[in-house]
Amino acid sequence: MAYYAKVVDKKVVNVIKADAEFFETFVDDSPGDWIEAFTDAGGDSTKRYNFCGIGDNYDAVADAFYPIKPYPSWTLNTTNYTWEAPVAVPSEPSYWDEENQQWVAM
Repeated sequence: MAYYAKVVDKKVVNVIKADAEFFETFVDDSPGDWIEAFTDAGGDSTKRYNFCGIGDNYDAVADAFYPIKPYPSWTLNTTNYTWEAPVAVPSEPSYWDEENQQWVAM
């Protein structure tokens, strides 16, 4: 079995687990495309970089799934399709403070 994401206007709207043969008889008249998603993607470009969930993004040119932008100040790293804070993540457990643009130790 594999996972497939329904993508409409660059957004994942559904994720299902099915055999590839399922799509031989499956009829879906709604807009969008079903794209295979890999749970073990782990940044691998041949596996669309990331696994996806409903609401996540899909870039058809890069053939990449990537999550929703967590904060307005973060930028998308298009090498691995992950979001990065404007300040490096510290080694100790921390959370991002968007208002002050900094990591705060927990």
